[in-house]
Amino acid sequence: MAHELPGTTLSGHHHITIGVSNPQEDFDFHTKVLGLKCVKRTLFYDGDVPIYHLYYGNDVGLESSLLTTFPLSHLGVKGKHGSGQVATVSLSVPEDALGYWSDRLKEHGMEVTENERFGEKHLDFVSPHNINMSLAGVAEDGREPYSNGPVPAEMMIRGTHSAGISTRDMEFMAEFMEIGWGSRVEAEENNQVRYAMGEGGSGTYTDFFIEPERSSGSWTVGEGAIHHMAYNVPNLEAQMKIKKFLEGIGYTDCSDVKDRGYFDSVYVRTPSGALFEACCSHDPSFQCDEPIESLGTQLMMSPQVKKNVEETLSIIGKIDG
Repeated sequence: MAHELPGTTLSGHHHITIGVSNPQEDFDFHTKVLGLKCVKRTLFYDGDVPIYHLYYGNDVGLESSLLTTFPLSHLGVKGKHGSGQVATVSLSVPEDALGYWSDRLKEHGMEVTENERFGEKHLDFVSPHNINMSLAGVAEDGREPYSNGPVPAEMMIRGTHSAGISTRDMEFMAEFMEIGWGSRVEAEENNQVRYAMGEGGSGTYTDFFIEPERSSGSWTVGEGAIHHMAYNVPNLEAQMKIKKFLEGIGYTDCSDVKDRGYFDSVYVRTPSGALFEACCSHDPSFQCDEPIESLGTQLMMSPQVKKNVEETLSIIGKIDG
């Protein structure tokens, strides 16, 4: 029966969304240190207070290449690390690029720790915005990297590798992942459990860190905390089937379908506390309002913000780059 469950249409990651502080510092870290392309600069689609929503990825911002951020320094809303949230993000790089990345991160002032998880070598570090991140050495990853950044393409980040969730236990989360979210246990190690979806491999993993004594983390969109993890669903019909199925088995904390301009989103608060999203890209997605030649260079106003561009930039700050 497992193949008939609606969640099995989720194929892997779509994006991961992070609360950060200063927009220029955020832009410089993602484009100049990690070497990603800014593929869209728009505004948060919820509320009427202008907040940047910046997207970083490969040349065209394909699914699972994407990190997205909300710079919040003008609001002063702080996030708190803890249980019940997405706690870490791991990105995929070629195995033989780990030495290059260790040197590069250190040159930019970051402390790097070499670790091994699930048989993979990881470089763990903390971003300038206090986000726990890692680069995982992956032997086989066919995703196309950004081809024109400061990092040579053969060394470049391929996309997201895994999302790390801090949870106090797996009793009900395991049921959610297997029945509601179309995933399967891939590996277990110490206090960690890895789930995979779709065809498996880098860009499909959700790793759980079981930490029963850890205090709760924040759920708000706040500086220094990961807000949610988005997973890719192929079409609106499949997205609606997931929503209705989850609600039908009692996970009623599902949002309505929300049009985010470049994709449609359904959010669900999971039993672990972490916020997940079933995300369906529009066609075209990021190129619907900008040509590829100038992708990510202009501020695209979200429809609910009733201000002009100059007034908005005076609130949220201009980005040089």
